[in-house]
Amino acid sequence: MIQGTGSNVGKSILVAGLCRAARARGLSVAPFKPQNMSNNAAVTADGGEIGRAQALQALAAGRDPVADMNPVLIKPETDRAAQIVVQGRARGAWRAADFAGERPGLMGAVLDSFHRLAASADLILVEGAGSPAEVNLRRGDIANMGFARAAGVPVVLVGDIDRGGVIAQIVGTQAVLDPADAAMIRGFAVNKFRGDPRLFEDGYAAIERATGWRGFGLVPWFALAHRLPAEDAVDLGAPAGDGTFHVACPMLSRIANFDDLDPLKLEPSIRLSMIPPGCPLPGDADLVILPGTKSTRGDLEFLRMQGWDIDLMAHVRRGGRVLGLCGGYQMLGRRILDPEGREGPAGETAGLGLLDVETAMAADKTLTRVAATHDATGAPLEGYEIHIGRTEGPDRARPFARIEGRPEGAVSPDGRIVGTYLHGLFAEDGFRRAWLYALGLAPGPLSHGAAVEAALDALAEHLERHLDIEALFSIAGLIRRDEPPG
Repeated sequence: MIQGTGSNVGKSILVAGLCRAARARGLSVAPFKPQNMSNNAAVTADGGEIGRAQALQALAAGRDPVADMNPVLIKPETDRAAQIVVQGRARGAWRAADFAGERPGLMGAVLDSFHRLAASADLILVEGAGSPAEVNLRRGDIANMGFARAAGVPVVLVGDIDRGGVIAQIVGTQAVLDPADAAMIRGFAVNKFRGDPRLFEDGYAAIERATGWRGFGLVPWFALAHRLPAEDAVDLGAPAGDGTFHVACPMLSRIANFDDLDPLKLEPSIRLSMIPPGCPLPGDADLVILPGTKSTRGDLEFLRMQGWDIDLMAHVRRGGRVLGLCGGYQMLGRRILDPEGREGPAGETAGLGLLDVETAMAADKTLTRVAATHDATGAPLEGYEIHIGRTEGPDRARPFARIEGRPEGAVSPDGRIVGTYLHGLFAEDGFRRAWLYALGLAPGPLSHGAAVEAALDALAEHLERHLDIEALFSIAGLIRRDEPPG
């Protein structure tokens, strides 16, 4: 189990790289994260949903993602409430104040998923959440040491040297842990190092002396990390690309499935800007993408608080294009109705009015992988749907795509405003190229899927060079495939 001294220390990417390294060694390997908090979700082969980091790790392991890889997924809807997904299925919304009391009851589902997954693989690589040093959350914990002790899984603690203070991160974590929890830790690794590693030799040795733990390696910054889907919105940052066609995407407060945009970063004709709160939508944008969100009505209010609705209307008056994905599609309509409070307080909210449709939230959640045909270009595409709500109205007569002949999405009469429930559409190389050609742009030569696979291979090689992977895998009790047993 890979645990971290804090959030965003690189646990997800390390597990992905170790999955690929194990696969290269001929091992059957699977990722597992007991509890995840993310609005970036993936639809699984068995019709559930899990964090997208576990879907990437499954790809690295050469497996289809299944719900057991992330049995508890927390999807924040407000600052104090979240939807709880258990073994791939939504269980309802819980308030933050209630979660601590409800959490221990989830351990049974977590262990059930873990043991079922473990029966299918030689090696399970487990990712913790946050940090075990958050001892105020230890009671009823299912994400870190609570799980490790219940399942008997050895732990490696990872610190992030890029944020500074890594010696204190690791030594301090040991200092605050209960001795029985600390006994689960077999060693540590230091991640995201920049510069000459010889300059940290004394620091590395100081951690070993202070903790009594062995070090498994010092991992330099991985330059190709930007080619791998990010799970956490804090990873969204500087503009990507320097093309002439400017795509702008506002960073909504509950932004979801933002890796939909990752393939556009590979296109030389595109410059992609993620617009943070407090900044206007750029006046030179050719296309504004309204992304998915876990809280459509809440984020529509957030969008208006930023003044982005005014910027968007000015963009449309200038002849700019708009693409709404999932929740962004719902925002483009006349209104959003939620009489039963499926996505927050009951009520209705006026939409942006850029598409002649309206959305009614429903009890059932759509979770499905789809194969479709783009209506405008005839290009086939594959994607997935993950939403509540049903959208109807006159602009649906001009669909974005067709799924087995059924119309999907909506397009305005002038073709400049488009909405669709389909996620992952730009990852389909053929569709993306046809879409770019229709905009008068020349697509680049790179395949998104091939770029991700190449980055995973490079990540595994990176970890092989800088981590003692033999020692890491040995603490799981593995026997090397090229050695006889015994």
